[in-house]
Amino acid sequence: MASIACTPPVPAAGDGDTAGPRERARGALLGLAVGDALGTPAENLRPSEIRARWGRITDYVTEQPCGTDDTEYAIFSGLLLARHGSALTPAHVEAAWHEWIADRAEGPFRGAGFSERGTLENLRRGLAAPISAQHRHAWSDGLAMRAAPFGVFAAGRPAGAARLVAIDGSVSHEGEGIYGGQAVAAGVAAAMTGAPLPVVIAAALAVIPEDSWTARSLRRVVAVAHRGERAVRRAVVIGGHPWTDLAPEAVALAFGAYAAADGDFTGSIRRAVSGGWDTDSNGATAGSVAGLLAGDPAALPEHWRTPLKNRLASTVADFDGTGFDTLAHLTLLETTRS
Repeated sequence: MASIACTPPVPAAGDGDTAGPRERARGALLGLAVGDALGTPAENLRPSEIRARWGRITDYVTEQPCGTDDTEYAIFSGLLLARHGSALTPAHVEAAWHEWIADRAEGPFRGAGFSERGTLENLRRGLAAPISAQHRHAWSDGLAMRAAPFGVFAAGRPAGAARLVAIDGSVSHEGEGIYGGQAVAAGVAAAMTGAPLPVVIAAALAVIPEDSWTARSLRRVVAVAHRGERAVRRAVVIGGHPWTDLAPEAVALAFGAYAAADGDFTGSIRRAVSGGWDTDSNGATAGSVAGLLAGDPAALPEHWRTPLKNRLASTVADFDGTGFDTLAHLTLLETTRS
């Protein structure tokens, strides 16, 4: 079994690296939103269905690209960290779910994916964490999709990122659902220092049990990523399963796309969404790591950035219009206080 105490060392932030923490934080959040928006139209489609409609997805396929719950819940996590930082507790997370989502009239917001819906139903019934996470989809990628801000916050400290994201996840996830979030958060924390791809993958693996489904899937995709997208899918996709949001599958597909593209941002998100299944989450996860490693968001191709207008669109009233700059600043500001 792996322990978060034995996470491999990562380079100190700034060692041989010209990008600063704020630039990387903005790159992670922007990359997440771009990957989410790129993958949204193809969500739950198989690769063959994507090919039939668009060939390969190489650019936005809608006139007004926008994100989904992946972006909305990443805002949620970022604002949680801005409010509580390293002192975050399950009680804080539970209170925020009530304040920002569960106790409000839903309006256009429908609570997102299956794990979020199950959590909201439990919270509205008066159940508290960890009982609130006991629903049919506690193994989903719903925590992984919102994990990037924890890695941004705990830059260079993968174990710290894994600890905090597990606290967030205790309200909504169990088991493999938690491991998926920890892998993403730890990978982002390592990438925040400019660590190379192998170190990012090693950090993700080090914080989860080595015999877990998530760890086995990650090791398989890393081993075959050089052979291309089809090999990555064959290594981890569960044929015939009715849901596309299995955390071990989705997280591995995202890291597989990132590894196959050798960390390149455009290559990572195109592979993540053209490969099918939970494409918005896969694109968001791959985009957060690859966007971060690009450093300054200005280094990302302009045609990806411009349609989003530096705003994290959300159907939750308090979140709508939050800027990438603003959220990155709030998260990093709390880091300096901790």
